[in-house]
Amino acid sequence: MGASSRTKQQVDAALAAVEDADASDSDKAQMLMEIAMGLQQAPRDPEDLRAAVDLYRRAIALVPPNEALGAARIRARLSTALMAVPGSDAEAIKAARLEMTTAIATLTAEGSDAEIAEAEMNLGLICQTMAGMGLAPIQPAISAYQRALRTFDRTAFPKEFAILQNNLATAFLSMPFTDESGKLREALAVQAFEEALRVVTLIDQPVEYAMLQNNLGNALQYVSSAHRVENGFRALEAYDEALKVRTFRDMPEAYANTIANKANCMANLPDDPANPEAGNPRNVAAAVALLREAKGIFVARGVEDKAQAVAEAITELSSHLAPHGAFAPNAMH
Repeated sequence: MGASSRTKQQVDAALAAVEDADASDSDKAQMLMEIAMGLQQAPRDPEDLRAAVDLYRRAIALVPPNEALGAARIRARLSTALMAVPGSDAEAIKAARLEMTTAIATLTAEGSDAEIAEAEMNLGLICQTMAGMGLAPIQPAISAYQRALRTFDRTAFPKEFAILQNNLATAFLSMPFTDESGKLREALAVQAFEEALRVVTLIDQPVEYAMLQNNLGNALQYVSSAHRVENGFRALEAYDEALKVRTFRDMPEAYANTIANKANCMANLPDDPANPEAGNPRNVAAAVALLREAKGIFVARGVEDKAQAVAEAITELSSHLAPHGAFAPNAMH
């Protein structure tokens, strides 16, 4: 039996059970929502997500008109399911934004502060995804994250706070830096990564810690600043922190991403910070060695686009020891 037909049988059985249940429409809506949540949280196939979307919509239709808050809560879950539905077109993500915006209107009036903040955080993710697809500007995502931070502070909600700071930073860095305000946004991105790292620790959240340190390194490496060399050495420290977790044994592809980023950084730093005019042949040689290691990992794992990018960087560095500041390939996450 195919995954699609299996999911349909399960959903049809669930719908029949709900229909036969001696329960109010409100209770039936709750049952459908819980079934949809089960499909959404552990999908075995994209069809499970589409079935969850359908069940959420059926649940909303059952909610009595005088229970607007209940409908808004289901609508917010529907939005997150739409976010997860795979597809090349933009219809699902556009529908997700509409559903979340509609839900927030009711949650703002009747929901708890935490519910509102969670919805704003998810709205930010939706808007950031749409910006990445070229469908919307990034500013609405930043605004939604900032609204969520009014509730999700460092003390009471450290996990959510760290996620929001990371998302804010990546949103800042995605904006075009065509004017002086670009420098401010870069600085805000660095600050946001550093804020997240005040609550995420190597011991308690190692994967998140490594991701943030890698991203902080990238931000420091490319920030427009009069302290470029100083920032570069700070970036190296951040990459080394990430590599405490992103090891070749445990996380080979993430390890390759980070050593490639570290190599890019090293290639633009002087061998002797006290005498930058002496050049950086040692750093360039070390960078090439790291890039070759990263390329080998990407090739072995079939990550062709990254293997190609690293190969081009190796060619550039090997052909002429890159002039200070002339080498700036894309960072890897």
